[in-house]
Amino acid sequence: MNFRLGVPVGTLCIAIALFSCQSSSTKSGEDEATKPTVSLQAPYNQVYYDSLQLVMQAYYQLSDALVKADSLAANTAAASLKQHMDSLPVNTLQMDSSHLSIITGTTGSISAELAGFEGEHDLEGKRSSFQMVSDMLFDLVKNTGLKGKTIYHQYCPMAFEDKGAYWLSDKPEIFNPYFGNKMLHCGETKDTLSYQ
Repeated sequence: MNFRLGVPVGTLCIAIALFSCQSSSTKSGEDEATKPTVSLQAPYNQVYYDSLQLVMQAYYQLSDALVKADSLAANTAAASLKQHMDSLPVNTLQMDSSHLSIITGTTGSISAELAGFEGEHDLEGKRSSFQMVSDMLFDLVKNTGLKGKTIYHQYCPMAFEDKGAYWLSDKPEIFNPYFGNKMLHCGETKDTLSYQ
């Protein structure tokens, strides 16, 4: 008797969660479309930004692989991202030594996280590692900029048992790397960084 009652109640709870996530996503998309974008400065040399763009392309490939729940493609993208991160020419940045030390520490931490990525045997572990990389990469981009590019800082409130998690995207549409097809469009854009 309890089972019969539990199934409809459980189904109703799931439907409510999906609806609330979808309506939040739609609302935030409308807000973002009407929000004016302010161009930020990206003051460093083009050699650095060309290299950082390769980092971002590899990151977006990693995100896409997690959206598709493709573990093998995620490993390949993470290895490519680590390679590009390791060759990022931070020594060309003309900034004070304390700021440069923070940038170097961030790139080293991202690389270390990516080194263990392939060792994560399930998608949940890979997604947890991706979350840490996403947070550090957002800090890196905020500190140096990314000339001529716009980055969308997106958020899923339901990731990791409702703790929430961020990721970066090069497009305003939501493609959730933490749930993939289960809740593909669940999330919202929290911040938009547009660089000259």
